[in-house]
Amino acid sequence: MLDSNKAQLSVSSEHSGFLDDDPLYMITISNDDTIVELSNLGAAITAIFTNDRNGKHSNIVAGYENIRRYQDNPHYFGCILGRYAGRIAGAKFELDGNVFSLSENDGKNHLHGGFEGFNKKVWKVKSFIQEDTEAGVIMEYLSPDGDEGYPGNLWVTVKYILDRDNRLKIIYDAVTDKSTPVNLSNHSYFNLGGFASCDILKHSLQINAAAYTENDAHNLPTGRILPVEGSPMDFIHARQIGTDMASAGYNHNFVLNDYLPGRVRLAAMLSDTISGRILKVYTDKPGLQVYTANDWLGDINGPQGFDYQKYGAIALETQCFPDSPNQPGFPDTILKPGQRMISETIYEFSVGE
Repeated sequence: MLDSNKAQLSVSSEHSGFLDDDPLYMITISNDDTIVELSNLGAAITAIFTNDRNGKHSNIVAGYENIRRYQDNPHYFGCILGRYAGRIAGAKFELDGNVFSLSENDGKNHLHGGFEGFNKKVWKVKSFIQEDTEAGVIMEYLSPDGDEGYPGNLWVTVKYILDRDNRLKIIYDAVTDKSTPVNLSNHSYFNLGGFASCDILKHSLQINAAAYTENDAHNLPTGRILPVEGSPMDFIHARQIGTDMASAGYNHNFVLNDYLPGRVRLAAMLSDTISGRILKVYTDKPGLQVYTANDWLGDINGPQGFDYQKYGAIALETQCFPDSPNQPGFPDTILKPGQRMISETIYEFSVGE
């Protein structure tokens, strides 16, 4: 691994056309050892290149070769989810005595912000960060009052910042002029082998969670919080994902330990013994949605040159709990006027022995 004290931090952008009248950009952040590529379409991470134990540089996240594919991104590769990551049951919620109906884009339910969620928006590239210790980009988007049924104008800023120690920080910042649910997340899928292996079932996963939110048959929370001990959800100690795997794969929200608003702590660690790559995920959010690409069909050929197969990668979505607006026992997700929602997630990349 490169000496972090000698790493050259840089950020650059390249204009890549227009979507309607909105300019599209490809943005590259690098510290020589790690290279992060992004698009302002969906504020998406399109590639992350890291070294394995032999110094081989590979892209370890799922994506498309053509930036315009992110306009129709049914698997949500790399994008920002909003206004609300996860499902909202019945596509409606009650707030301050009013019932708000949202777009039904998942059967009768609402998923990841609706038909035209933040993942399909062209974000404004506000500014770049170029300092001795870190480099990055700041993007912003205004979600108007009534967007997909949500009340209030919501001003959102996302910062992607890479430092010398191979830590990619994602910092979310949002304000509103009406009370509204907000749950922002990034939906990157990781395969630490660079997709040379068709699945991640032999990746080891450890999650700092003693409980999870129970799902019904439609992947909606029942409202019950259950212990992971003795179940396929038990990742308190690192184990291979494919060992004692849930029958249909994982699409579950884990209740992270040691939650305190604003406190960033280790949420999960993913590792691949073949490549030696390790990913640690830190967050100040109360939950972690773990999704093992259960619906990938092998019909997408990624920029790595491999078809994306079922269980081909894993998404580790730091978030609040799904359907929280309808679950009084879950942590509150309502952002009110005069408040500011600031949250941080960190992806830390390293190589083991």
